[in-house]
Amino acid sequence: MKNIMKFAKNPEEPGNKLNNQRGPADLREWLSLVERDGGLLTIDAPVSANEELAATTYMAAQNEASPALLFTNIENDKSGTRVLSNMLGSSNRRYALAVGLEPDLLPKELILATRELSRRRISPEMIDPDGAPVNEIVLTGDDIDMTRLPAPKFWPRDGGNYIGTGDITFTKNPETGRINVGCYRQMVQGKRKIGMYCSPGKHGLLDREAWWRKGEDCEVVAAYGIDPVPFMVAAQSYGAEVSELDIIGGISGHPMALTTGETTSLPIPARAEIVIEGIVARDDEMPEGPLGEFTGYYGRPQSPQPVIHVTALHMRKSPIHTAALMANYPACEIGSYYAIMRSAAIWDDLQRFGIPGIQGVYSHPAAASGWGHLVVSIKQQYAGHTAQVLAAAAQCPAAAYYTKWIVAVDHDVDPADMNQVLWAMSTRCNPADDIDIQRKTWSTGLDPSQVITEDRPYGSKAFIDACIPHKYYEDFPARTLLRSSIYDRVAGRWAEFGLPGVPPILDEFDEEND
Repeated sequence: MKNIMKFAKNPEEPGNKLNNQRGPADLREWLSLVERDGGLLTIDAPVSANEELAATTYMAAQNEASPALLFTNIENDKSGTRVLSNMLGSSNRRYALAVGLEPDLLPKELILATRELSRRRISPEMIDPDGAPVNEIVLTGDDIDMTRLPAPKFWPRDGGNYIGTGDITFTKNPETGRINVGCYRQMVQGKRKIGMYCSPGKHGLLDREAWWRKGEDCEVVAAYGIDPVPFMVAAQSYGAEVSELDIIGGISGHPMALTTGETTSLPIPARAEIVIEGIVARDDEMPEGPLGEFTGYYGRPQSPQPVIHVTALHMRKSPIHTAALMANYPACEIGSYYAIMRSAAIWDDLQRFGIPGIQGVYSHPAAASGWGHLVVSIKQQYAGHTAQVLAAAAQCPAAAYYTKWIVAVDHDVDPADMNQVLWAMSTRCNPADDIDIQRKTWSTGLDPSQVITEDRPYGSKAFIDACIPHKYYEDFPARTLLRSSIYDRVAGRWAEFGLPGVPPILDEFDEEND
C-alpha cells in the first residue's frame, strides 16, 4: 500500500506530534478564524427567535458546506445579544479550527489527531475577576431578567424557549469536590428561573441528588456563550473521576480560564459570553419540554423538572448566545464533531482491549449524530478476527450506548467514506452468513423506533461482516486498482488535463503489477 495522506503516516503513529497545536482562547477568537476561512455568515436582517431563526438554520444547513450563522438583529431584543447557530454543524473545518488543527485534514487524520489530543491533560487557570471579559456586565438579585435575553423556540411543538442547548454547566460533587462539566438542556421559566433537565445517569443529575441527600441546595453555573471545545467536551461521557476541565485544556492546548463568581463557590468561565450562577432546590420544579432532539424527533413529553434559581448574571457587552439546533443530519449541531470525537474514543477502547489490526473507526454523523452506526476497518490477521472486532466494538465503553449497526470492513476500505462502505457491504457480505443480532443491549430513552417508551432503555445491535471471508482470503477475486506509477503520472498532469480541483487521494494500489 502506498499512503500519501498529509498527516498520518500509519494508523497508530500520527506524523505531526501536535507540539505547536493551540486552539483559540475564546469564542470570538475562534469566530475570527472561521470568518477568515470563509465559514461564517453574518445576518443583519431582523429575525424572530421564535422558530424563524431555527428554520433558517435548518434550511441553510441542508447543505453540508453551510457556514456558521451569526444573527445580529433579533426581533424585540433590547439586550444587544447576538445569536450564533450552526456553530459547528457538519463542518470538519470548523472543528479543526476549534482544536487548533489544519482545517483541510481528512476525517481519518482528524480522528487520529483527536485521539492524541484527548490523552493530554492541562489544568485550568484562575484569573482575577477584574480581568475576566465575562464580568463586563454583572447583575444580581432583582436586576436579573433572563427573559430579556433572546432564547430560541426551535420547533413548533417545543415546550418553551431554550437558552441552554449550546451550553456548558458546572456542578460539584459534595464528597470529592470534583467539578463536572456537562451539557443539559435549559428552558427559560421566568425572570430568574431556568429549567434544568438531565438524562438519567448523567453526572449533573448525580451531583444534584447528592447535595439534596445532604439536605442542601445544589450550586450550578451555566455558560450560554462558549467556544466550541468546552461545548464539545461537555457533550461527551467520561468517568466520574475524570476532570473535564483538564480535558478541555488538553484538547485546546492551553488552560481554560476560570474566575471566581459572585454568589456561589463554583468558578465561572472567565472568557465566556453569558454566565449564570444559581442554586437548584429539591422541591423547586416546573413543567419542562418537550424539545426537538438530535434524533430528528421530539424527546420525552412535558414533565416536572428542577429549576435553577438564578442568583447572578455575568455578560460581555453585545454578548453572543450559542444556540445549538438539535435536528437530523446535516443540520444537527452535534453532528460531524461528535462523530470525530466518538470515533477517536472507540478506537482508543479497541486499542486498550489489545485487539490488533485496527486501521480506522468512524461513527457516521448522519446516523443520529454518530450514535447509531459504526464502521471499523481492520487488517485481518487470524480466524475469528472480524467477529472479535464486531463484538468488542459493540460493547466497548465508548460505543455500547445506543449504537445499532456495527460494520467491519477490510483495511482497503475507508470507514469514513460511505460509498466505499456500501461497496464492501455489497461485494463482500453475504447477508445469510454475515449478519448477527445482539439483543437486550443498552439503548436510549430518545430512540423513536421503540414505540413503547418503557422499552426504550433496551435495544439491539446488528453485526455486519463486510470483510473478505478470512477462510477464502487468498481465493477472493482481485480488486481493480491503479498502478501507483500511473497514479503519480496522472496526478502530476492534473492541471495539464484541465481537470477541476486536486487529484483524489488514493491509498491502495496494484502492488503486484507495479
